Amino acid sequence: MTTSPQESAKERDTAPPFQGHPQRWLILGVISLAQLTVVLDNTVLNVAIPSLTDELGAATSDIQWMINAYSLVQSGLLLTAGSAADRYGRKKMLATGLALFGIGSLAAGLADTTGQLIAARAGMGIGGVLLLTTTLAVVMQIFAPAEHAKAIGIWSAVSALGFACGPLIGGFMLDHFWWGAIFLINLPVVALGLVAVVTLVPESKNRQGDRPDLLGAVLSTIGMAALVYAIISGPEHGWTSARVLATAAVAAGVLALFAYWESRVPYPMLDLSFFRDQRFTGAVAGLVLITFGMGGALFLLTQHLQFVLGYGPLEAGLRTAPLALTVVLLNFSGVAAKWLARLGTPVGVLLSMVLMSAGLVAIATLTGQGYAGTLLGLVLIGVGCALGNPAMAHALMSAIPPAKAGVGAGVNGTLAEFGNGLGVAVLGAVLNSRFAALAPVAATSLPAALASADGEAERGRVLDAFSSGVESSQLVGAVAVLLGGVVAAVLLRRAERADSGVVSA
Repeated sequence: MTTSPQESAKERDTAPPFQGHPQRWLILGVISLAQLTVVLDNTVLNVAIPSLTDELGAATSDIQWMINAYSLVQSGLLLTAGSAADRYGRKKMLATGLALFGIGSLAAGLADTTGQLIAARAGMGIGGVLLLTTTLAVVMQIFAPAEHAKAIGIWSAVSALGFACGPLIGGFMLDHFWWGAIFLINLPVVALGLVAVVTLVPESKNRQGDRPDLLGAVLSTIGMAALVYAIISGPEHGWTSARVLATAAVAAGVLALFAYWESRVPYPMLDLSFFRDQRFTGAVAGLVLITFGMGGALFLLTQHLQFVLGYGPLEAGLRTAPLALTVVLLNFSGVAAKWLARLGTPVGVLLSMVLMSAGLVAIATLTGQGYAGTLLGLVLIGVGCALGNPAMAHALMSAIPPAKAGVGAGVNGTLAEFGNGLGVAVLGAVLNSRFAALAPVAATSLPAALASADGEAERGRVLDAFSSGVESSQLVGAVAVLLGGVVAAVLLRRAERADSGVVSA
């Protein structure tokens, strides 16, 4: 008996939709563990700043490079790693990333100079880049489209948890061990993750994937490194100095060449046509500025809690924990998803950025009145993060073809890492400039300035100068986040209207 074409089409239409991998929630837990480890190392170093300053003699610029070496390597390589994962297999890249991240963590834990630690952090970034691209790509592959929003919400909550709990875990380790232990704790997690990935995670790849864009990776890495170096060097050498201007010129030239290359090469690391989708562009604007504000804010807040208010590493970490707890509570309970569904993506994103901006303002202006102001700011930031991060990640991934899931995850990770690194650099530069202008003594860091101060009165003026620098930096971050919310909401709203027009037509 033969089947007519009409019957075949009917069978395809009535075929059960993809229900997702039978072990998808367990796999999500495995890849979230890997994701958590990588994101933790974005902020775990923040509470170790006083220890590194004392034990390694690190200047402020050294500290910033210890943090930025990790994120800058990832910013440059995430897109290429995502393309490679699509072509060669996401499971392979995930396992390789875990192994490389473990080796880098061991080297960082055993480093005894600032140069060695910066190099080890860069090495950790190479492993982390493979993890960040594959985790979100795997989520998109193993879950049915109807579950994407929920799964991304959990994935995003784990990311935010790692981002905010870094200071807490780092503080606990520093209270009981030496600073290198904050890296060595990654080793058992890496070992567990490797076993779980090999046994549980299914392999997936795009057999027609593009070749990795190696030149694009080199150009983007050099361009962004030069850009952040110019920002970090500005306060120390002067914004109009030959060194800073030359580095800024190199950054502009290389990034312009990168954009030209990507528009001409047949297998671009970043397909510039994605930016024609306003949903994609809106998510880009929001993700960069949300991580810009959060990364810079936590970098500044942990220093203020320890240097100015005198808290130990563990207590400083505990006092930043409400941010993570708020995100986890709202995302895992499903409250944030319900709010977002009710408000819609554009309004939800705008509200999230307004709340985060208000939180940064509260931290900047109310910290001097005690911890209550800081707590209010952290909770507001947490609510905003719980709403905004999943919405923007889902909007970005929805604008990219499923076969390019690795590239999409690379774009998402690149934006997050670049925003975080740029936030530390820019807000750190604002802090350094303000501190240098107001401090009664010349020094490269707050501890050095306090050591040079003559008497308690001068020490008080040094601390006041540092506090003023932190306040100014937080306010700059608040403006950036609010601007990102407005731009993202407008573009996402336009994309929704355009989609509605297509559907109605």
